[in-house]
Amino acid sequence: LSVFLSSLFFPSSRPFHVEPTNIVSVNDDMQRVTDEASAMNKRIHYYSRLTSPADRALIAPDHVLPAPDEIYVYSPLGTAFKVDSCTDGYGKNSSLVTIFMIWNTMMGTSILSIPWGIKQAGFTSGIILILLMGILTLYCCYRVVKSRQMIPLTDTSNWEFPDVCKYYFGSFGQWSSLLFSMVSLVGAMVVYWVLMSNFLFNTGRFIYNFAHDINVTDIVPGTNGSNKVICPSAASDHPPQNRTVMFSSGNRTGFELFEEWWDKSKTVPFYLIAVLLPLLNLKSPSFFAKFNVLGTVSVVYLVFLVTVKAAHLGIHLEFNWFTENEFFVPEFRILFPQLTGVLTLAFFIHNCVITLLQNNKNQENNVRDLSIAYFLVGLTYLYVGVIIFASFPSPPLSKECIEQNFLDNFPSDDIMSFVARIFLLFQMMTVYPLLGYLARVQLLRQFFGNAYPSLFHVLVLNLAIVGAGVAMARFYPNIGGIIRYSGATCGLAFVFVYPSLIYMISLHRAGQLTWPALIIHIFIILLGLANLIAQFLL
Repeated sequence: LSVFLSSLFFPSSRPFHVEPTNIVSVNDDMQRVTDEASAMNKRIHYYSRLTSPADRALIAPDHVLPAPDEIYVYSPLGTAFKVDSCTDGYGKNSSLVTIFMIWNTMMGTSILSIPWGIKQAGFTSGIILILLMGILTLYCCYRVVKSRQMIPLTDTSNWEFPDVCKYYFGSFGQWSSLLFSMVSLVGAMVVYWVLMSNFLFNTGRFIYNFAHDINVTDIVPGTNGSNKVICPSAASDHPPQNRTVMFSSGNRTGFELFEEWWDKSKTVPFYLIAVLLPLLNLKSPSFFAKFNVLGTVSVVYLVFLVTVKAAHLGIHLEFNWFTENEFFVPEFRILFPQLTGVLTLAFFIHNCVITLLQNNKNQENNVRDLSIAYFLVGLTYLYVGVIIFASFPSPPLSKECIEQNFLDNFPSDDIMSFVARIFLLFQMMTVYPLLGYLARVQLLRQFFGNAYPSLFHVLVLNLAIVGAGVAMARFYPNIGGIIRYSGATCGLAFVFVYPSLIYMISLHRAGQLTWPALIIHIFIILLGLANLIAQFLL
């Protein structure tokens, strides 16, 4: 599962399981769980083992349910929000709130790599691919939403998409959904670690230089003037490090010592361990869900930053359809699958869309609201990607200089970029424990029947996840590559294969499968498979 419902189970969605740590008293260090809460948790454990999720003969009665203020939804894309209480299986969220929740859930770290993806695909083909991938992933998401309704003679009102996969594919569907879900989660956490190392490094360097009145410029090609744009990748064949030149006042020995101990890949990724590893070991990270609004603020600020930068830099475009020159890339490039890999994760919400739409007050508007949300997400990606690409100053710099994280094209002493990095750093540090909690719940509960079997089990899992993040930040700090690999992998199952297969099987069982439907959905599956294979070939 890629969505964990922390006590999110209404009278129509039971039986269920509630962790004791979700009902603790944060003000009482001695008594972590009250007697009443412990008794309620034991009753819920009892009801959850009486029958299968599809059987409603034995369900937990209303008085066993947790309080509505303990309801949270967590998403591996960087979102955790509170859900209003529901009655009769339907939420109280208006269509506007539902659209915003889907938009906010989908908007993740992929937005930072969209300009790079457009550069890899070519400007014209990049725009076309964003539109086509948006439409394709929307259709597959629609198939996910409708998948429960195509199961006859079974109450599926409390099912998530992995439950549907288990119904059609048995234990293989259950374990494969867990595998691909963990790929998306761990991939997101690795990307977060790489980005947090990047943002912490640039933030620390900005503060140090400002505090010591040091004027520093990067030894990289760049434009002149107050709106400087740099090309880190042109300085060397290796990822840019701390190579700088000091122009004015300051202690040179102290500065060189700081440069040695404050390195983007050699030291800063390890400093994050001291802060984030203890947070990962918390039994319940629901406190961090309160900072969900930072995700929205960060995206809005990025759109504002892009607009302001474009207004100062102007538009720099030249259309070369198939040939490349010194400053511009062709409109169509063979590297376009790198963008489709990024977009698969950028439009990925298929694992939690049923939960989000279930809380829509007007269920008959689900398809409309989902379509509007996808349109707004695609519009946001298009705006940021097109504006950054078009305004990138070519000449004097080549469009090839657009980085996998477009903020890296602005120097560390750029004020607006500094503010953006601060926002994103704090937001990611609050979301990271939520993603770790979700990974822990999914993996440890499957193997040990308990999301927190012991501190040792949790610590070993967290060390493995943190170790993967540190290793990537140290040796492969390329967020575009990590996003496209993890996106194409988890997207193969949740976006392309499972929704299409389930739809074809359900039509076949109902005697309604036609040749056009069969050919179209087999083609969708082949597209997902080709998307994954192409990531390793280009």
